[in-house]
Amino acid sequence: MLAKGTCRGVAGYLYGIAAECAVKAMMEAANVRIDEAFFAHFPDLRTILRDALRGRNVKPLSSFINDDSFMNNWHVRMRYAGAKQIKDEWVISWADQAGRVVNAMGT
Repeated sequence: MLAKGTCRGVAGYLYGIAAECAVKAMMEAANVRIDEAFFAHFPDLRTILRDALRGRNVKPLSSFINDDSFMNNWHVRMRYAGAKQIKDEWVISWADQAGRVVNAMGT
């Protein structure tokens, strides 16, 4: 839960960055070497990985990447969006999803 007075847009942006870092850590742990993916952001990161992930060692990562709702509506350009452009329900969803993917690191 966000503290009172927290800017939801900034929090939402940071949840997305946390989720991206967790996904990229899971890529490294699964020995997935896709240079393009390491420099990509959502939603492009999901697209790149969906097209490339294969094998049992990527199963935990695939469960996030193949979920159409995972980090949906998040984009790195939102960092410069006005606060009213970021919906509260998106931020709540991103917080949950970022927490789940961060907790899945190392599995």
